[in-house]
Amino acid sequence: MLKSLGYFGVGIFIGILAALFGLGGGFLIVPTLNLLGVEIHHAVGTSSAAVVFTSLSSAIAYSRQKRIHYKVGLLLASTAVIGAYIGAWMTSYISATQLKVIFGVVLFLVAIKLYRKKSREPHEVDLNQVKLDYKIVPIGGFIAGIASGLLGIGGGAINVPFLTYIGLPIHYAVATSSFAIVFTATSGALKHYMLGNVEVEWLLLLIPGLIVGAQIGARIAKRTKASSLTKAFAVIMALLALRMILKGLGYPIP
Repeated sequence: MLKSLGYFGVGIFIGILAALFGLGGGFLIVPTLNLLGVEIHHAVGTSSAAVVFTSLSSAIAYSRQKRIHYKVGLLLASTAVIGAYIGAWMTSYISATQLKVIFGVVLFLVAIKLYRKKSREPHEVDLNQVKLDYKIVPIGGFIAGIASGLLGIGGGAINVPFLTYIGLPIHYAVATSSFAIVFTATSGALKHYMLGNVEVEWLLLLIPGLIVGAQIGARIAKRTKASSLTKAFAVIMALLALRMILKGLGYPIP
């Protein structure tokens, strides 16, 4: 009973951060499971499956808030599902250490740029007036998909800064990322399940808290100023990037 309550609490915490920043939650689920003794490939696989439920719960909450740009989300997902499948397949053949360093450096630089970026509040934005280059959206989706399948991070660390870069306001970028991750994570999770990387027992312990936490996180995001949300996301992403770099260099970071 206490064990179940403990994992429920962990799931709520991860779910809140996942929904708040549109990250899926894998950046916390993977190290948490690994710290608890789950082998890294199984931690990544189980994380990919858990992110399906986190992002689905987040997407439902954001859909009620009318913050999801469905056309952009579907364009992201169209190539992300392919990328996630390829990324999951790649875990059987290559080590992710060098990739972590490269990803980490790029994410850290993007985080710095995002921190300095000025953001508009949702009430200042008319989505019908926002001009986006839809042709490059699938490219971002494919890259996010590979990151999701290979590193178990959900893809939001790529989605959100990419979407803000092409002109989508931060609140809509977070919501649309959560929507797209449903498809990305499902693709990666199916491949990981086929590879035997999903620990169902751990997954079932985390799911209830993740779902509840994601609902709470979406509500917090709704009440958060765009500038504060952008800066907080940039800080989280910088920490995620630093962790990736250190792990890639061989440091025993959980």
